[in-house]
Amino acid sequence: MCAATLSAQPPQAADFRLTVLSTQTADSRGIGEWGFSALIESGGKRILFDTGNRPDTVAINTKELQVDLSTVEDVILSHSHGDHTGGLLTLRKQVMTKNPKALSRLWVAKGFAYPRLSGNSERTPGADVLSAFRATGGEVIEVDNFRSIAPGLWLTGPVPRKHPERNWSGSGRIRLPDGATAEDNLPEDMALIANTARGLVVVTGCGHAGIINISEYARTQVSSPRIEAVIGGIHLFPASDETLAWTAARLKEQGLHVLMGSHCTGVEALYRIRSLAGLTRANSSTGAVGARYSLDKGLEAGTIAR
Repeated sequence: MCAATLSAQPPQAADFRLTVLSTQTADSRGIGEWGFSALIESGGKRILFDTGNRPDTVAINTKELQVDLSTVEDVILSHSHGDHTGGLLTLRKQVMTKNPKALSRLWVAKGFAYPRLSGNSERTPGADVLSAFRATGGEVIEVDNFRSIAPGLWLTGPVPRKHPERNWSGSGRIRLPDGATAEDNLPEDMALIANTARGLVVVTGCGHAGIINISEYARTQVSSPRIEAVIGGIHLFPASDETLAWTAARLKEQGLHVLMGSHCTGVEALYRIRSLAGLTRANSSTGAVGARYSLDKGLEAGTIAR
């Protein structure tokens, strides 16, 4: 599963900007939900990362934030859970009337379409999403390894689980291609990595692979000395104090400078990591709908998210 490490001087993203389109918190702009979505802009490339939970949340929020998705061709789904895929079809159908290529290319990691088992029932939520998306004329690209998506931007594909981070909920099982079953640890969990002059920016939906597994894997692949920012959900809301302390120590060792712990990170978990990792209100927050991070302005978390 591991790709060969990139060259000692891999390309850097010329610029990087992220705008949150779905998360729990919202002020006077947009609506909150249990979900995640963000618009990423770098070097003229615009990418939609996850699509929120309810069918119309991101559509409503983009209208209120005056964000135009009709020029965005690429969509990344971090994993198959509905709180990251729910808005996909609504958005695709909405923008394709203006531009048939809008949101037409979908990136998912290997394992996204694996059947999910619960008791005696078997569901195919990931495969159902992909089938419905293809019916709109969209293209699906499966990522099975660390892969470039634009200059200075990569998708991790499935992340090796070096550390025993159990950053997922439930006790479901999946059916593998050979017919065997295994615990559903969200093997398709995938992050986006931006290589910048300040270090790596890591964008996650839930970070089910474990934020330390993700960040260490990214640093190995891109040969970067540090992590500049972690943005998105990192699924630590039920974590023990011991787990939070271990995670914070590792992030601090990696040089973390900015943390926007949205969605399933957990408010208490975010504040605990902020304190233990030596971060401040200026560079660490829960984020909100409309919150932004950019290389030139840093974290703009929103009026109620600090």
